[in-house]
Amino acid sequence: MIAAAFSCLSAGAANAGAWPVAPGKTQVITKYEWQSTDQGFDSQGVLIDIDRRRDEAVSVFVEHGLTERLTLQAKAGITRGKDRWVDYSGRGPVELGLRWAVRRDDQSALSVYLGAAEAGEGRNAGYAAPGQGSLDLEARVLYGRSATWRGKPVYLDVQAARLRREGLADENRLDVTLGLRPTRKLLVLAQTYAGHADREGPDSRWLKSEISVVRAFGPWSAQVGWRSTLSGRETARDRGVVLALWRNL
Repeated sequence: MIAAAFSCLSAGAANAGAWPVAPGKTQVITKYEWQSTDQGFDSQGVLIDIDRRRDEAVSVFVEHGLTERLTLQAKAGITRGKDRWVDYSGRGPVELGLRWAVRRDDQSALSVYLGAAEAGEGRNAGYAAPGQGSLDLEARVLYGRSATWRGKPVYLDVQAARLRREGLADENRLDVTLGLRPTRKLLVLAQTYAGHADREGPDSRWLKSEISVVRAFGPWSAQVGWRSTLSGRETARDRGVVLALWRNL
């Protein structure tokens, strides 16, 4: 089945893909993210110089299939960073939620996700100071569709989310992932993350891209990617590397 070739495809992103994990099966993704910048976008979207800053994080993301339709998601990690005013390190955000497959077949899936996250010591939003934020509540709709292109499996995953955030502005997010498997062991991912923070006065907006390659080694997979902020308002132009190890259990 085409869908099986892309099971949990988008788990390297903020959230997993629309397809549920098989009952009793688990996927674990350990990820390292390094981002830095000395530029940002002002209220008109113009690129300007800002104080240099750096953010690093190591996180573990876990998906576990509870039933044919219900998947448990959890995430935790550590973080550190530095800017002109703050040098921080400590626990990253802790997340827990459930994803329910509303409809699925061999080529498509529609799911909903409800979850909560406790903010960490670091930068919990690209436009905020380190440590700002508290509890997040998230509702997300996920749709995935697989097909073939020139004889190769391809996949499109679209996710729309609404976050209610304590200590930060509420957010709307749209994440899109396009995956291509040129060989049985190789997966190429092109991802975009767009968002808008509700606030009085100038709104913070961002559009980020991530290009990565995932190589399978038996039950393990290694991911190497680059993430950058393409445009925005009232947000930093972060850029940096993404490294991850995937393990199916």
